[in-house]
Amino acid sequence: MTTHMIYITASSREEAVSLARALVGERLVACANILDGATSVYWWDGRVCEESEAVLICKTRADMVDSVIRKVRELHSYACPCVVALPIEAGNPAYLNWIRTETGG
Repeated sequence: MTTHMIYITASSREEAVSLARALVGERLVACANILDGATSVYWWDGRVCEESEAVLICKTRADMVDSVIRKVRELHSYACPCVVALPIEAGNPAYLNWIRTETGG
């Protein structure tokens, strides 16, 4: 069973913590790291915007990714939240097993 890292941006540290607690609490992810103080520059509504954001890096099983995306879309303040998943190709076997165990795998 493969594992994934999911990259999510949030409008603030508070929103990131709220999302992390929901995702971990429902065992959709085993862990969520929050990196505060990111600056995002992006196109929105025909103009370039710049905002401070918080970043979540979550770890989960591949078969949980769709559920994570649905939950983030349900709870997120953005109309189009960044939620992207990347497969974990290699890592500490004990840690990868822990991810699987903590997400019910």
